[in-house]
Amino acid sequence: MKIGISGASGKLGAATIEELGARGGGHQIVAISRSPEKAGGSVEARKGDYDQPDTLADAYAGLDRLVLIPSADLRPGVRGAQFKSAIDAAVKAGVQHIFLLSAAGTREATVPALGESYWTGEQYLIRTAPHWTILRMNYYTQSMIDEIMMSQGQGMLAGLGKDRVAYVSRNDVAAATAGAVLGEGHAGAIYNLTGPEALTGQDIAAIASDALGKPIAFAAISEDQLRGGLGQAGLPDFVLDAIVDIKKTFVEGYFDVLTHDVERLSGRAPVSFRDVLAATKP
Repeated sequence: MKIGISGASGKLGAATIEELGARGGGHQIVAISRSPEKAGGSVEARKGDYDQPDTLADAYAGLDRLVLIPSADLRPGVRGAQFKSAIDAAVKAGVQHIFLLSAAGTREATVPALGESYWTGEQYLIRTAPHWTILRMNYYTQSMIDEIMMSQGQGMLAGLGKDRVAYVSRNDVAAATAGAVLGEGHAGAIYNLTGPEALTGQDIAAIASDALGKPIAFAAISEDQLRGGLGQAGLPDFVLDAIVDIKKTFVEGYFDVLTHDVERLSGRAPVSFRDVLAATKP
């Protein structure tokens, strides 16, 4: 079986390729990236750029299964358009089964947002692909840990209110993705990839305080306060909007989803937030 990983040069793509290789089976793995030189190693590398649809035909040629990993582009509506181009190219190339990495915050929306782009991709995949599987990621544990590390100086983590998030490790997402791609019986399924527990902002602050040996508190602030703080960092408006959107979905409950799908697909229990932090801290 020939398996393509589109978005292979990113951290999730690299981890997924590593998981696929570790599981054996003699499958051919193709790393697809706008920068194929960064996705080398022991697998075939092809150039495929979501923003240049004409590169995708050759990139997806001859593949049996394809994993679509979203780009890092946070501009409104861009990911949705990229998903459509990639799905069209894959179907035209004869790919029989497409696995889409989506997000727990996926939702239909009247205005462009991160969740709306994923919704666009999901709905288009369902209507277009011969066989499909959707893997909705919860929020990365590693992304929250980055926020903790940046907040150590102030000793405070900020959110927009009471939230609860089932943070999942990037490596667990990669393992679950590899398990789904190599397995059978996943066509037409939507999985929610979560960590082993849903944690509040206060929970995260307590875990961080204990792990780092310094007091860190959680504070609920207004959206205007959040925007003001992010604006001082000089972030582009579209990045600022994306961060605010994520924080809003936290308090709206979109990431308060807890499943056993990671273990079901990967064959191993997901790693806790505390354990990932312990392995990450300086």
